[in-house]
Amino acid sequence: MRSLYLRPPVAGRRARIRVPGDKSISHRAFLFAALASGRTHIIGPNHGLDVLATVRALRALGVNVRRMQLGFSVIGSGFCDPRRVIDCGNSGTTMRLLAGALAGRVDAQLDGDASLRRRPMSRVTTPLALMGARMESRAGYPPLRIFRGRDPLRPIRYKIPVASAQVATALLIAAIGARGPSTFVQTATTRDHTQRLLLAMGAKLRCSGRTLRIWPSQLRAVAKLRVPGDVSAAVYLLCAAAALPGTQLVVRDVGVNPTRTAALEVLRRMGAPLRLVRRRMWTNEPVADLQITGGAALRNVAVPGRLVPNLIDEIPALCALATIARGTLCVRQAAELRVKESDRIETTVRLLRAFGADARALDDGIVVHGGNKLRAPRSVRTSGDHRIGFAAAILAAASHSCITIRDSECMATSFPGFVRIWREAF
Repeated sequence: MRSLYLRPPVAGRRARIRVPGDKSISHRAFLFAALASGRTHIIGPNHGLDVLATVRALRALGVNVRRMQLGFSVIGSGFCDPRRVIDCGNSGTTMRLLAGALAGRVDAQLDGDASLRRRPMSRVTTPLALMGARMESRAGYPPLRIFRGRDPLRPIRYKIPVASAQVATALLIAAIGARGPSTFVQTATTRDHTQRLLLAMGAKLRCSGRTLRIWPSQLRAVAKLRVPGDVSAAVYLLCAAAALPGTQLVVRDVGVNPTRTAALEVLRRMGAPLRLVRRRMWTNEPVADLQITGGAALRNVAVPGRLVPNLIDEIPALCALATIARGTLCVRQAAELRVKESDRIETTVRLLRAFGADARALDDGIVVHGGNKLRAPRSVRTSGDHRIGFAAAILAAASHSCITIRDSECMATSFPGFVRIWREAF
């Protein structure tokens, strides 16, 4: 297992950096380009292990995916039966989205690592079965076996019981090939990258609040599909900068889709001087530069439940920053954290306590009492969860300490080049 050593950060630095392409958009860009007619150039996608798992899977399915100087070229040609089991690695997004894309279209088996085998897939396979897809799983967990169907999938009306953009995406791309229009009702508003990209690629889709109605469609290739920087990655750097007095950080070209900026809203509520400048649009997605200055007096807040689905990936970062703010940070309605790469409620609380912070786990969330005098341990473990590794880096910055992060290879899942960018910033 690999270890990562981070030296104590230098407060008061000024830096302008970029983060890797948005992971959520990158997965969708590759998959939708494979389903589209024509050639799509994907510029600036995420090169992390999760997205590369999607690229490898598409190649195994016969899709022409080629690396180019600024990104990738994808020629949509449909799928063929793979000659071997498709390895999704640690990527739940890869497995769930492929389940929808492949349902009824091919004979295939999807598998992954030990962590992925513990993540629930019935939230996808159950509604796909209602559409007529034949699938087998291990009591709702990977591996998944998908069978080719003789007829197109049936259109359905379905209320999605969990707040999950992955589930909505899997069902929408399955419904594109159904024999009539389907309607899906979400229980909460989730990230809408799928809807934006499907519309940009010519899908017949109507969005009305939480209700999504889609008709059978043939997607069209996008000549240049530019992926903005990952706002989740940016938030971890912004939180570290907020903890360092005098630090001025600009993160350039970040996606600021309104369904992804809940963490930025919480940072502002905590008193962080955060600004969004140079707003523009890239392939139906809003983009901006994010500016923050460290050292402001921060105060903790109760995170509204309505925001939780749209900051689920940033909760460890906010909890790490909360340790040095005044008052109490309370996050509820976040039980989804328990079925991430780790039980992220338990691993986050364990990490905070390792630094001497006052934190406790709830059934569906986390409570952090701020104003702590942090003491960095010599080393911490990620439990195989990249978000825990990034949160450890924030805590090290907040305690002005060096840290060794053990089993750190998982951090390349979403943030390739993390060490280089961290050192540029701090």
